[in-house]
Order: sequence, then C-alpha cells, then structure tokens
Amino acid sequence: MLAQVRFTATISPTAVTVDGKILQSNPVRLKVVNEPTGNSANRNSPFSGLLQLDEPQPENNFSDFILKKGDNVPDKINKNIFVKTGASKTSCFVGEPVVVTYKLYTRLKSESNIIKHPSFNGFSVIDLMTDPNINYVAEKLNGRDYNVYTIRKAQLYPLQAGAMELETASVENDIHFIKDAYIKSTQQADMFGNRIAAALPAAAFVDEKITLQSKPVTIIVKPLPEADKPVSFNGAVGNFTIDAAVEKNNFTTDDAGKLRIVLSGQGNLPLMNAPEFVWPSGIEAFEPTAKDDLNKQAVPVSGIKTFDYAFNITKEGSYTLPAVEYSFFDATAGKYKTISTKPISIHVTKGSGKKMLLPATTDNRMTRESFFETLFTKRWLIILPVALLILTGLFFWLKSETAKEKKIASADIKETWEEKNKRETVFPKNPLLQTEAMLVKNDARQFYEALNKELHIFLADKLQLGAEKMNKKNIGESLDRKGVSVADSIAIQQLLDDISMQLYTPFANEGRIPYFYEQALTAVNSFNKRGS
Repeated sequence: MLAQVRFTATISPTAVTVDGKILQSNPVRLKVVNEPTGNSANRNSPFSGLLQLDEPQPENNFSDFILKKGDNVPDKINKNIFVKTGASKTSCFVGEPVVVTYKLYTRLKSESNIIKHPSFNGFSVIDLMTDPNINYVAEKLNGRDYNVYTIRKAQLYPLQAGAMELETASVENDIHFIKDAYIKSTQQADMFGNRIAAALPAAAFVDEKITLQSKPVTIIVKPLPEADKPVSFNGAVGNFTIDAAVEKNNFTTDDAGKLRIVLSGQGNLPLMNAPEFVWPSGIEAFEPTAKDDLNKQAVPVSGIKTFDYAFNITKEGSYTLPAVEYSFFDATAGKYKTISTKPISIHVTKGSGKKMLLPATTDNRMTRESFFETLFTKRWLIILPVALLILTGLFFWLKSETAKEKKIASADIKETWEEKNKRETVFPKNPLLQTEAMLVKNDARQFYEALNKELHIFLADKLQLGAEKMNKKNIGESLDRKGVSVADSIAIQQLLDDISMQLYTPFANEGRIPYFYEQALTAVNSFNKRGS
C-alpha cells in the first residue's frame, strides 16, 4: 500500500551575515506521510538489548530535552524518564498465570541499553514477544504523555506458595539535553537530533549517563486449598476438557494397541502431567509419551496436550478400559473440578504368535524385553556364532593396530603440546557424555539428573562461578557479563528451570528427552562458537 500524505510544511530560509554579505539558505519543503520510511520502520525489539530512542515520531517529540536557565538536570531526568514494572495481578494461586511487563517511559532524547534483565526465581516463564514492527507506543501516565518502550513481557506460572519478589530490570541511559540559548525557534527544537543538532557547537549540549532500575514487585502466591482436593489432582490449574480414544477397537494378540488421551483448554498446560488410571487385568501398559500443541502467546496458555499410551494384550477376549478421570483447580471459580472420559470397549482375537513392534512414538521397552527374552531362552544357538565373530574381529583388529604402530614409529610423528591443545580446541570434549549415556539408556529420571549436573558443571566452568554461587541470579548476571545475547541468556535460564521442574515432578517426562538434549547442545555450542 502506498503511503498517503498527511500534511506538508515549509521551513523558511535562514539568513546570516558573513564579512558584510548576507547569505541565505534555500527553503525546505517537508512532506509528512502516514507510513514510516527507511530504517525507522523496524528499529527496535524489546529482546535486542538496545533501545534506540533518538528519533521519536513528530507527534511524540517532547521539548523536555531543552535546558532552560535555572533547570536542575537530575530533577529533569527523574520527572521525564524511568522504568516501571506492571503485573496483571499481585495475588494468585500456585499455577495461576501472572503477566508482568517491564517498560521504559521517556520524554527525553537518549540511547538506552538493557544491562540487567529481571530474574524470575520460583516461576515457570513464558516470554511474550511484542510486535517487532512497533518501535514504541504513546501512553499517558499520571496525566502526562510518554514514549513507552517494552523491555520485557512474560507470562509467569508460580511453582510454590509464598511472597515471591520479582527482581528489577536495569537500563543504562545516555541522555542528551540542549541549552535553551541555542534554540532559535520552535521549528529548530522539533528537529533536534537530526540535521539541526549537527550544526550546533559542542557547548550547546549537556550529556548525562544514568542507570535506571525498576522497583521490585511482590506477588503473593496462595497455596491451593486442601479442602475438597480430588485424589486425581496432580497440579493442573485452569479450565480443561478431556477426550480419549483407541487407535482401533478390534485387534489380535499380535498387535500393539495405543490409547490417546487429549487434554484441551487454558491453563498451565506445559506443566501438566499424564493422567493416572488402573488398567484392567491382562493388559500390559507402558509409560506415556507427551506432545504439546500450544499457543504460548495466549494468556493463559491455551491449546492441547496429548498423551499416548502403548499397551499389549496377550489373551483374547473382550476388555473395557475404564473412564479416565482428571482433576484441575479452576482459579476463577476458586474450586476443584473433575472431568472424565467414557469407558472404551475393545475386542481381542487370538493372533498367529508373531508380535508386531510397538509404534515408533511409544515406549520401546517391550521390544527390548522380547529381544532379551529370546536371547536368554536360545542362548546356546546365539553364543557360539557370536563368539566366533568376536575372535575373528579381535584377530584382525590386533593385526591392524600392529601395522598402525609400525607406521607411526617409522614416520616419527611427535605431537607437540601446542598441536594437542589446538586439536582439542577444534574438537572440544563433549561435556554431556553422561547425559548421552542416559539418552541411549532411555531412563528419564537418570537423564534429567545427569543433564542437570553436567550443564551446571559446564556453566560453572564457563562463567567461572563456584558451586556455592550457582544460582539463577548469579548465572543470569554472569551471562550478561560474558556478552551472551539476551535471547541465548533467556533460553539457558529457561532450560535450567525446565530441567529442575522435571526433577521435582513425580514422573519425569520421557517424551521431551530429545528436546531437552537438543536445547542443552545448543547452549553448549553457543559457548564453543564464541570461544569463551
């Protein structure tokens, strides 16, 4: 769409006398349109770490940057630029979302740099991205208009009861004033920061450097009531519905079945655990896998969470899967609610005896157990050929190693310390070796314990922090000092929170193991690429 002209204005020529001659500039015609042009259309993101505040739009171009005779600079700064924290609520239940927003309000000219992001200890955090095409918004506060820049906006889910204090955000500002004596007209004042500023002498400006901090905000988190708490309640807060279905109702003893339970609605879906229920006798079930399809920009988070249960039936017959109950706390109504599915009937006929493998999305322990059962019952038919293969492989390996040693000795290759150090720098050791082992072993609890331990050891080394100082606050500040980008810093801190959450929940989520390992590798590689 083409920009439309809102109005035009003409800057009159300026005349000066030099060596007795009158010199006059040309008139300048300005055309104001309703669409931004050049680089001003997309200059700012609240997560970039740098807020460019030097060119407000004309309608928000305040004159507070002009220093008049007798003006007190500190007072002028205090009245016209500050950081403010806003919270959607200051009292909530455990698991109930709170939206917090950190904003910079200004009527001055400045370049502002975020030097410390707030820490959200005790909360699960979902950052809410703002529109990257919006540089700032105009907002009225206490009867005065300001240009307002969003530093950070996040959706917080408290994990424990108590008075939870949100830490402050710190913004460093280089503020620029111009002395009133050098302002020849209102027209020139409106253009300060552009061409007119370049024509003024250094004596016309007064620069101040100041660090602003928001005031801490305390959220009172109430514990969930014990009265009337259902047996099936496991921490869900919000408003949800539940559905259940099997992949097919008729199959044989050769087939692997799959039950899918879908929870949908609004609330702390990312933190919700799989429902528990008693399987009928004769059905062997396995740990569920979980999958999220969430809109994390909605408040509270909305979407669906799917749990898939693989199961196996060895005897033919008719079975009924009981109704699945799930309880949650409705914070709006202030009470617990229980939802349930309908019972599901399945019919199983006798198969040929050839077991089908479980679907790739389910727990593969049954497959592994069947393999080892076969290995044990027919061990003598397997051990002999395996032993022959091992002996043959050992013979050729020894022969190869002997030839390799002779080749090295004849070439007289001696690796220096510098060469070894360089090789280890190019191919750094993997700090997640134990985690990798648990990944292969497919033990969720040991995986998260190993990942938590090795990631903390890695960060302690890279950030030069002792074990006693490895808390979220110090990690966040050290990442900032190391020059880690705001996005990477947030991702690392969120990863640590999520891992801790898995350790503190009764059932660790096996379905998210690959995701957590990938996120941890990304964090490790970001340091290796930086060379720090």
